[in-house]
Amino acid sequence: MICALGAAVCFGTASVLQAVAARAAEPGTGSGVDTALLLRALRQWRYLAGLGLDGVGFVLQIVALRHIPIYAVGAALAASLAVTAVVAARLLGTRLSRSEWAAVTVVCAGLLMLGLASGEEGSGKGSLELKLGLLAVAGLVLLVGAVSGGLPDRPRALVLGLAAGTGFGVVEVSVRLIDGPSLTNPALYALLLGGGAGFLLLTSALQRGSVTAATAGLVLGETIGPAAVGVVWLGDRPREGLAWLAVTGFVVAVAGALALARFGEPPAEEPGATA
Repeated sequence: MICALGAAVCFGTASVLQAVAARAAEPGTGSGVDTALLLRALRQWRYLAGLGLDGVGFVLQIVALRHIPIYAVGAALAASLAVTAVVAARLLGTRLSRSEWAAVTVVCAGLLMLGLASGEEGSGKGSLELKLGLLAVAGLVLLVGAVSGGLPDRPRALVLGLAAGTGFGVVEVSVRLIDGPSLTNPALYALLLGGGAGFLLLTSALQRGSVTAATAGLVLGETIGPAAVGVVWLGDRPREGLAWLAVTGFVVAVAGALALARFGEPPAEEPGATA
């Protein structure tokens, strides 16, 4: 759980840097799958710093997924929005209202309940059908991004955020289905495709439209689906007699994170500021 929370700190801080960099980049084609936009964002030091933090967070996430249930890791990652809110308040001068500080407290309370109720990871290894299904979902994420360009800005941002979160959710589940380096394991390709698609779509969502809507979609996409897969197919269970506490903690943590979704928004650039 400490590793999961460390990953949340890394991802939460990175999101502030990446949102600023994506907005500062030149507009893309309008498609959710816009590799040129990603390349332009990569020229910005903020985006590169964010990627470095994402790399550290991913390593911590893998460690966490190897020891505790997916639903606990997913809720901890959703709590990265609480980290984003605090970082924005401390470093970027963004003020948190009383209700938003209350939401940060709610997230922490939900994670505490999850930490007390979570058992060890399930013993399920996942069937071939599940691994192929993950690969198909990762491909669908790319397709959704490709066809979302015609939507108005706000629903487009929500769709892209939800699709990006689904891609990152595929990564969470795939980590559990990879026992070692094997080029014949479909979960390996699902991890690569889902992670790559998630980065492409999230960058596009941050660049245009409501980032608040995109961030809310991201939280839902990377928590609910993976948690369900972990419980139904991989045998993730809470401690004996504490299922109610695990469910309550999960719902409370995710709800608190959604209440902080506006902190996915980058701060306004000051006049004359350069990227």
